[in-house]
Amino acid sequence: MTTNSPTTTDWWRDSVIYQVYVRSFADGNGDGIGDLLGVRSRLRYLSALGVDAVWLTPFYASPQADHGYDVADYRAVDPLFGTLQDADALVRDAHAQGLRVIVDVVPNHTSEAHAWFVEALAAGPGSAARERYHFRAGRGENGELPPNDWESVFGGRAWTRLPDGDWYLHLFAPEQPDLNWEHQGVRAEFENILRFWLDLGVDGFRVDVAHGLVKAPGLPDVGTGAGVELLGSAELPFFDQEGVHEIYRAWRRILDAYPGARMAVAEAWTPGPERTARYVRPDELHQAFNFHYLGTDWSADALREVIDASLAGSAEVGAPATWVLSNHDVRRHVTRYGGGAIGLRRARAAALLTLALPGSVYVYQGEELGLPEVLDLPDDVLQDPRWERSGHTERGRDGCRVPLPWSGERAPYGFGAPGGAAPWLPQPREWRELSVEVQWDDPTSTLSLYRSALAIRRTHPELGDGAALRWLDAPAGTLVFSRGESLVCAVNPGAEPVRLPEYGAVLLASAELPGGGVLPADTAVWYAVDGG
Repeated sequence: MTTNSPTTTDWWRDSVIYQVYVRSFADGNGDGIGDLLGVRSRLRYLSALGVDAVWLTPFYASPQADHGYDVADYRAVDPLFGTLQDADALVRDAHAQGLRVIVDVVPNHTSEAHAWFVEALAAGPGSAARERYHFRAGRGENGELPPNDWESVFGGRAWTRLPDGDWYLHLFAPEQPDLNWEHQGVRAEFENILRFWLDLGVDGFRVDVAHGLVKAPGLPDVGTGAGVELLGSAELPFFDQEGVHEIYRAWRRILDAYPGARMAVAEAWTPGPERTARYVRPDELHQAFNFHYLGTDWSADALREVIDASLAGSAEVGAPATWVLSNHDVRRHVTRYGGGAIGLRRARAAALLTLALPGSVYVYQGEELGLPEVLDLPDDVLQDPRWERSGHTERGRDGCRVPLPWSGERAPYGFGAPGGAAPWLPQPREWRELSVEVQWDDPTSTLSLYRSALAIRRTHPELGDGAALRWLDAPAGTLVFSRGESLVCAVNPGAEPVRLPEYGAVLLASAELPGGGVLPADTAVWYAVDGG
């Protein structure tokens, strides 16, 4: 059992947390797939980058129907990623580097290969083993119709019929049956899973589909005929139900019982910031991802509206705000912001805006390199279940999951061992110009911009969870705010340059400044006021 070496109280309130998508971060054994050994080999990079913690996507035993989000054993490491000893060593090494470790927990569903589901299939209709999941008789004269009209996030109906006539619920792939959280045995098991990983020394959990555990009584029809969007904001009978909060109050008591300020962050897609704030009340989880910010257009009015709503919602419950621009489920923001040179310019400005806001920030691997979405992956390499489930009409999320470029002139660009297997997804040739090696010593690179911003943020007392944000008068179409008395952030998301007052010395800018108080289009600047 490891111990928590970092000791800062409530560290999560203003931490910068780096998301590692394990299979695409670094390949330690040369099989073409990232693993825990690869993550360990790059911890010094993360420490030098200046982040405070690392969040690891699932590495548990799994058939990999959804790249690890179909868990067969929550206490075992899949051989694809290493061993339990590798996980323990990673936590120890991270703590030695001053990095905290957050692991994914996947409580909405298991794998079809989980011992519970295997037992349920063997036990048959009406058995106690099936009560851990949502098994139902079908509708229609012979039960040939699904129990309701729910659709899978991955496409198609959310129900699969078994040869014995029962249907089972899966909001995602058929290989991911949904658990029944009204069952006390399910609740007890996951509380013990949390304790297992806390005893190993992890600092927190990212809760997958945190809004989906509890379904509305009776599993009523949606009735709209519309498809289901995990990333949408519609009110649905299987998302954001009131009963989830009782679960997280029990989890909070477990987290609070451990030393070292252990925490949990919710992946909770809700209709609005005020609903998201319910997940981070004082006796529930510590953070919730701010997906409303992630999905906001690159415009001053839209950004200010979501920033104000987010800060107000979190302040009402005494929680910190969180900010995120990309993750493993959405198109990378360089591409969302327009792609090419303009998308990168906007992404660099968005980074300075985001890192200047009050609260905690999540950075998705590769965004510090300015990586775009890979839009031209060949059809025959696509692995996201959405591709097959949609009948090859939705390409899915593989484009944001392409393995990182670390060094070298040709693939795998330092991702794996020389002479090893090709990466599980092919890397574009142009990524050789975006590698860590190329960007590290280039003062104009996106990597250097992130390193500089993180260094300033770590040492500046009014950033992070420091001083409150105060909006300043600014030209139309711009965002200008102060953090305390010594730092001003100005952002111009517009297409034309604007002239601003002289706030002070330029600490950091996302693009070259012409001088004379002119802020170019798609540019952000941090100013030190009165030498602050």
